Amino acid sequence: MTKHNAENERIKRKYLTFLKQAKGQNEATIDSVAKALSRFENYNKYKNFKAFHYQQAISFKEHLAKHKNQKTGKPLSLSTMNGTARHLTAFIEWLSQQTGYKSRISFSDAQYFNLSEKDTRTAKAVHKKPVPTIEQINHVLTIMPNTTAIEKRDRALIAFTLLTGARDSAIASLKIKHVDINVGMVYQDAREVNTKYSKTFTTYFFPVDDAVYRIVVEWVEYLKNEHLFGNSEPLFPKTKTGVGASHNFEAIGLTKEHWSSAAAIREIFKRAFTLAELPYFNPHSFRNTLAVLGEQRCQNPEQFKAWSQNLGHERVLTTFYSYGEVQDNRQADIFKQFKEPHTEVAASFDIAELAKALKAEMNE
Repeated sequence: MTKHNAENERIKRKYLTFLKQAKGQNEATIDSVAKALSRFENYNKYKNFKAFHYQQAISFKEHLAKHKNQKTGKPLSLSTMNGTARHLTAFIEWLSQQTGYKSRISFSDAQYFNLSEKDTRTAKAVHKKPVPTIEQINHVLTIMPNTTAIEKRDRALIAFTLLTGARDSAIASLKIKHVDINVGMVYQDAREVNTKYSKTFTTYFFPVDDAVYRIVVEWVEYLKNEHLFGNSEPLFPKTKTGVGASHNFEAIGLTKEHWSSAAAIREIFKRAFTLAELPYFNPHSFRNTLAVLGEQRCQNPEQFKAWSQNLGHERVLTTFYSYGEVQDNRQADIFKQFKEPHTEVAASFDIAELAKALKAEMNE
């Protein structure tokens, strides 16, 4: 059976180049688009895109609804289906404007990939994300062993994530020189650090427990004094493997190399939370923890704006929309307070000021 169409490959390559060079899309998005196109081509038996007809889009949606995930054996989620449909819609719209295709494909035909309004709303619904508490993270740090170089690194890694809120991809690429312990800050330089949207910004240590700060300080000093790491060496080096006492390959120490991805960091988090007999919280969930802490600590809009910037957000609304969800237990406490006799208390967080700040930001 044919599994390749040369003409399709050429136009797909042109489209993916367009997304990267003209639209500035990142590699993860481009990979997602390529996967959606491949999925449609495979279903459509690699027919030339010039033969596209809206009925193919309708049939493909029906196929997706019956298709199962190869790993889990479960039906595809509406989120996956919606993402695939969205990528294909954008591709066909673009294709309808290209020479050799515009006379064959109608721009509106792309809309037939769209899911129903109900399914689209369900696919886009925001699901509550579990958020670890500061107390839970401190418990994990207390339980973690701290004897070998690898154990010290793993413990410092979790402490650093809470102290800075840095994304795991950035942490994997940080060098010692990017951290200033004396000032209490991390310079996330996009020329060397893998930041989201290649954005350069400074993060100051968040006001969490002093014990967390000390773990990070001791780790940096340990790297410099015990392992003679220089400023250009990785802050969290990858594991060195070799033949150990068991005469088998095993972890025997640290290299002076960066991790190639954040996968190892997520594995460290899984092991640490399992050891503490707690549910697994991934590195990104710590950013939600810090957003909740910010809601408790910030006393005015300016402070919350600074807190938001410290998470790498240019707009405070990003923090509100993406991380600022009120947790169930806190929501319950707030509504209990509504039942209590009302007394006039001066608000430390001026709601009027915050409203003005948000309105101004939305109008930019």
